[in-house]
Amino acid sequence: MLIIQRHYLREFFKVLTLIAAGLALMFSLLDLIDKIDDFLPYKPPIKSLMLYVAFNFPRYLLYLFPMAILLCSLFVIGQAKRREEITAIKAAGGRLRTLFLPFLFGGIVLSLFGFILGEMIAPEFSTRASELKNSIMKKGKKFSFKEGTMWLRAADGSIVKIGLYMPEEKISKNISIFKLGAERLQERIEAEGAKWLDVKGSDGKWMLENVTVYDIEQSSMKNYKSLEYPFIGSPAVFAEEIRKPEDMGIRELLRYTKRLEAAGFRNLKLTVDLNSKISYPVINFFMVLLGISLPMRGKAGGGLITTAVGIFISLLYWFSHAMSLSMGYAGIIPPVIAAWLVPLVFAVIAVKFFIKIHE
Repeated sequence: MLIIQRHYLREFFKVLTLIAAGLALMFSLLDLIDKIDDFLPYKPPIKSLMLYVAFNFPRYLLYLFPMAILLCSLFVIGQAKRREEITAIKAAGGRLRTLFLPFLFGGIVLSLFGFILGEMIAPEFSTRASELKNSIMKKGKKFSFKEGTMWLRAADGSIVKIGLYMPEEKISKNISIFKLGAERLQERIEAEGAKWLDVKGSDGKWMLENVTVYDIEQSSMKNYKSLEYPFIGSPAVFAEEIRKPEDMGIRELLRYTKRLEAAGFRNLKLTVDLNSKISYPVINFFMVLLGISLPMRGKAGGGLITTAVGIFISLLYWFSHAMSLSMGYAGIIPPVIAAWLVPLVFAVIAVKFFIKIHE
């Protein structure tokens, strides 16, 4: 039995490597094709374009991993049943759940790999892809954004620190503005917050609130209830470069969420995305269970049928999960339920199918 288990497990990981890498590479290339019209005017070298594909590879690998695992499990076990190998094992007194035990441990390893990929690898490579994109398109780095804190250079040359920025609300908190002279700091502006005001006939403006202006050269200080500051870019400009929740790791997203809650804001989208970051890799284990259980329930089909079944189940999972997350974003269902509902439903189905495998 041990030799057979090793054989199937080796085939499983061999096919999984091919399918997962192939799907991730295909989607990375499609991403490049989508951006190619933006890149071509700058005549980037082939090396830069290939690096862009490579930097996007981990992100797509993370998204497509459950689908690859399901397709791989269906293919390997389906082929074994089609060749009557499963029947031969049962006839020799072998127990199928014992045969599939290494796959369960493999599923746990794949879920852990999904966590590591989403927490450490994909966010780092997504950042590099964004930086490479800006480099190709000759865009200088206008600002940095991490865990809600933003540093940027304003249009008048001042350095601006925004302690906490909320993109959806277009609100900033704890703002410091440093106006530099030729040799030293000339003026410093401190504001408790700022709101973006849409103005008809113009792009809009930032209005600072509860402002203190320190004039370093004159050694004076002035307070204002509100003060217009037109040199900070609009939220639309920020949106192009701000790291999206899907490009953050769990720890970074958790710290950002806690900072928002401490400031009195509860961002449902971030809370849902945080829970989804945890629930999404867990489904890898249950996709293994589902993939080895389904071929045992009926007559094994050919490769095309197996592929079609795997793609259909994967799309059903993604569509249902996306709908659940959307309801969480809208506040229709609690964030935890939104992130865990569909994975748990698929988990229950997978466990039920596995338990009902006929020995």
